[in-house]
Amino acid sequence: MGIEFPRQADGSRSSTAAGARIVAAALRALDQGRAAQAAEAETRWRRRYPAYFRQLIEAAVPQPEAALASARAGLQAAWQTLVWDDSQGQSRPLAQALEQPEGWPLGTMTLKGAGASSVQPWTVPYKGQQLHGDALLRQLLDWVENGIIEASAAKALGRCVRHPEWFDLSDRHIALLGAASEAGPLRWLCRWRANLYAVDVDRPEVWARVADRVLVGNAQLHLPIRSSSTARADWTAQAGVDLLQDAPRVAAWLRSFDRPLDLACLAYQDGERHLRVSLAMDMVASALLRAQPASSLAYLATPTDVFAIPELTAQASQRMYAARPLLTRSLQKPLHLAAGERFFQPNVECLLQGPQGRRYGLVDSLVLEQGPNYALAKRLQQWRALWARSLGHRVSLNIAPSTVTASVIKNPALAAGFAGASSFGIEVFEPETTNALMAALWVHDLRTDRGAADPRVELAHPFELFMDQACHGGLWCTPYRPRSALPFAVAWGWLRRAGRS
Repeated sequence: MGIEFPRQADGSRSSTAAGARIVAAALRALDQGRAAQAAEAETRWRRRYPAYFRQLIEAAVPQPEAALASARAGLQAAWQTLVWDDSQGQSRPLAQALEQPEGWPLGTMTLKGAGASSVQPWTVPYKGQQLHGDALLRQLLDWVENGIIEASAAKALGRCVRHPEWFDLSDRHIALLGAASEAGPLRWLCRWRANLYAVDVDRPEVWARVADRVLVGNAQLHLPIRSSSTARADWTAQAGVDLLQDAPRVAAWLRSFDRPLDLACLAYQDGERHLRVSLAMDMVASALLRAQPASSLAYLATPTDVFAIPELTAQASQRMYAARPLLTRSLQKPLHLAAGERFFQPNVECLLQGPQGRRYGLVDSLVLEQGPNYALAKRLQQWRALWARSLGHRVSLNIAPSTVTASVIKNPALAAGFAGASSFGIEVFEPETTNALMAALWVHDLRTDRGAADPRVELAHPFELFMDQACHGGLWCTPYRPRSALPFAVAWGWLRRAGRS
């Protein structure tokens, strides 16, 4: 029961066929008919998907309206391709399942923090220090100068330093899908007097961790219970839901509070489940925005994706590539040729002409090991963000730096690549640093009318929503396309690890 890929003629379910169909729909909306046909006919989708994701961005840069049409087409294709299997084994469209939830309505359990009522000051844990005030401003400037974050991110975070009153969230009602996410903002929200609505998997140990954070803070948290009993002795056994099976009931539960919510879509699952859970979150988001148009959306984007980037950032990458020492060039050349153009490709090959005389670079930081389902899951979130903002909703979509979360380091190749990333000007962050930075950027996006999150702020191109305040960790400024340098970063990472052992 729940959200599934459609069955093929032989009865199997193929995430590859579904993913190619969704991407093809988005390409057709950009008048990329040949590319769409090629995507649907692609026999090596898991190896070649980056080319199609790249074309989605490249073709959309010159035509802003088509970028929005492509986002809408991709979303519609996803909703029409995946299905909802009900308790009777019948497949239904997702929209129908959303309107007709199965099962009893979810109950509510409420936890209240018993900590100090004052708002805890925002600080950024970094390399053993708690940065705040002038020290934090200096670090932000250092990150900008080293190409780790965009200047717009430093400006936004600097506003947070100057406006500590923003962090009193007692006036906000914040819903978290994937509340216990390692990279999520829960630990900070629990210290900032927020009214929280938390959704996560139905595992007692998860809710025990959530409760530990809530009870020492000053927030109030509502969570879904799968029965009418809310006895303290056993509530963790009844807490939580699986979004893959209960998205319609979660949507109904959130709507039952009858108020606008700031909804953050943070849930993560491995493999093809990540694509399904992203669409499950999209079901909830769609229902909430229809019921409460004043609601807002928030996402954490990954830097390991394809993006249009600001001209100045693109030029910085090009200068670094052009300034490679002669010895480095001579050593790279045979590798470059022997591998059929695979190794050490330039990160930004050229500048693309956009609207209003703007020019943008294009970076392709997709990592093959993460797979096409991960890439499409994150693209679905971008599509919803673009479309929702175009309809007048406030949308916070900030790119978070590569972070050594458990989901990353359990992949040996990715873990080694992260360990060697600094050799290529890329900084990988600890989870607590990412938590603090991204939580503050979300607060900024909720409080200010000076950022791209506010739909009243005019953007030259919809893609500037992703460029604004990006904390890409250096992936946009590095001289080489990350995928073309990853094998060497992995090798260097293995050597570093071996040297420490």
